[in-house]
Amino acid sequence: MSMFSVPMQNEDHRAVSGGLARAAVFGISDGLMTNVSLVLGFAGGGVAANVVRLGGMAGAVAGAFSMAAGEWISVSAQNELVHRELEMERRELAKNPEKETLELAAFYESHGMTRDQAIAGATEVMQDPERALIVHAKEEFGIDPTEMPSAIGAALMSFVMFLVGALLPVIPWYFSEGTGASVTSITIGVVSAAIVGVALGRSTERSLVRTSVRQVVILLLATAATFVIGKALGTQIS
Repeated sequence: MSMFSVPMQNEDHRAVSGGLARAAVFGISDGLMTNVSLVLGFAGGGVAANVVRLGGMAGAVAGAFSMAAGEWISVSAQNELVHRELEMERRELAKNPEKETLELAAFYESHGMTRDQAIAGATEVMQDPERALIVHAKEEFGIDPTEMPSAIGAALMSFVMFLVGALLPVIPWYFSEGTGASVTSITIGVVSAAIVGVALGRSTERSLVRTSVRQVVILLLATAATFVIGKALGTQIS
């Protein structure tokens, strides 16, 4: 292999641009946060357990569809923008190969190559239009065209994980009601939020305690707010 061949991804590094892992984490986190807050809001209003169950199930399903649609739109728009930029770059490579060669050589120089090495490397890469497009995309946009996230995959992952997170705090209301069910929902929410925080901490190599505490604190603030609102407005609405 030539010293100027396109470098392979270092296996010691994590892929940080994948859509599925992000969709999974945000899906379960949002589902949990949304429905713990929703369930506690209903509970604060003093409604019957069957109303809490109905509200929780409706919130889980509606939120899952909303999350999936938002993820699909977001990833699709991102991919379309990338494809647009790639087509513009492809035209430039065909129209101004000399300019693009010098541009790529400049990137190589910034990475520590000598001028002669950079020119030689850029010239070799430019011999293959498709490889040149990939290398230019990585250098100029910081993206790998061969690893574009799937909009459908991200949407499905968001849907499933949101649903999982949202249904967890509803489960106690099928076996109990009132204060007991509320406390169990909060406990499930806190434990699940802490687990999500640990997963985030591991993936980002941050403090596990800090990320867990952050997730739990955010969840408790949200549930406290909705409970107080439910308590204040419950008697008026009924």
